[in-house]
Amino acid sequence: MSVAELKERHMAATETVNALRERLKQKRLLLLDTDGLSWELRSMNLAVATYARSQGKTPLTFGPTDLVCCRNLQGHTGKFRGGLLGMLTYEVYSLDWTAEKNRIVSASQDGRLIVWNALTSQKTHAIKLPCAWVMTCAFSPSGLSVACGGLDSVCSIFNLNSPTDKDGNSPVARMLSGHKGYVSSCQYVPDEDTHLITSSGDQTCVLWDITTGLRTSVFGGEFQSGHTADVLSVSINGSNSRMFVSGSCDTTARLWDTRVASRAVRTFHGHEGDVNSVKFFPDGNRFGTGSDDGTCRLFDIRTGHQLQVYQQQHGDNDAPHVTSIAFSISGRLLFAGYSNGDCYVWDTLLAKMVLDLGSLQNSHGGRISCLGLSSDGSALCTGSWDTTLKIWAFGGHRRVI
Repeated sequence: MSVAELKERHMAATETVNALRERLKQKRLLLLDTDGLSWELRSMNLAVATYARSQGKTPLTFGPTDLVCCRNLQGHTGKFRGGLLGMLTYEVYSLDWTAEKNRIVSASQDGRLIVWNALTSQKTHAIKLPCAWVMTCAFSPSGLSVACGGLDSVCSIFNLNSPTDKDGNSPVARMLSGHKGYVSSCQYVPDEDTHLITSSGDQTCVLWDITTGLRTSVFGGEFQSGHTADVLSVSINGSNSRMFVSGSCDTTARLWDTRVASRAVRTFHGHEGDVNSVKFFPDGNRFGTGSDDGTCRLFDIRTGHQLQVYQQQHGDNDAPHVTSIAFSISGRLLFAGYSNGDCYVWDTLLAKMVLDLGSLQNSHGGRISCLGLSSDGSALCTGSWDTTLKIWAFGGHRRVI
């Protein structure tokens, strides 16, 4: 076969591949834009109001004075080296609240986990980690232990009641080893201190039995329905702890049932960049996502449809990445942290940005890397690459309620 014939065949094959890609894109758009979508949006509106009433709460009317920075937590910094280096600083990468709402754990690449009293801003524990390159942390439901993971591919468990050694360091209670890539996210199964789920750069999620240190189930990997790139985030359904959702660098989110590890229940398309954060909606029937494409999205787990897109227009077409998301207790508000230091508060029903915490006094001076809501919904905590955490109280109250 001549060179000219090979070139001709190559061009034909390329055209075929491009045509198939375009057809696939159009199919996905059709799946996201159906005749039933407007009905689902009305259903979502009703669901938010119904869920809020069932919790004894009403959807918030939100304004610039309804969220006030009441605490500034400082402690993740390096040692002074002098000369041109000056003070080393280390970004806050992850945070989590306890169920009783008054403690926060934060992780930074200064090699420490810090447990904070959210009421007093005091540090109650400063845990030196086996590996400084930590990416995620989580409180157990009882608040008696914390978990963390990072570039060492291990999820480490620390018992907060364990005695420290002579240097004041807490021993590792359990090391969960099995991932072949970095541990990007971890979350305890609700109401259980004995099981947690991790996500990893090895394209899998794992359900662990902490008591034995063994993997109970592996989600993805060799299974065709699994993620095809690094998994960055997981969120467990608070209404049905057997279900969890994962977000990945393959631009998708996937729903899993812990009883069936061999395949994802459903795959959700729509994003055009890494899915950095996933979080279940309070009623457990929907979940939100945040992505490098600059958008947050809301999906229905029952139909697979995309219900809403939250996107702020930027004139330079260079939208900041969404790094972390959380919902208010009623679900009416979506909090989203961005790589440029903004933290938007979105109206989930109208897809309207009602407040930017980055424009307020005492806002962060760097990328918002993580955020989370207290269990009773009374306070929001944000963590940043400026090395600090900030607690924002609702209703103008200058204390955590």
